Amino acid sequence: MLPGGISLAVIAIVALLIFGPKKLPELGKAAGSTLREFKDATKGLADDDDDVKKEDKKQ
Repeated sequence: MLPGGISLAVIAIVALLIFGPKKLPELGKAAGSTLREFKDATKGLADDDDDVKKEDKKQ
């Protein structure tokens, strides 16, 4: 279950208090790039799996 709007606001306020306004954008950028790399890696795995299935059908 995903957190609601109030929960997200509380999380954002706590993160702002812990990391400060200067460090927070850097952390967001790092989290975004990490997520992008993860998605690319999982997409590559799914593509490899599709290739194997296509080769099996040909044989």
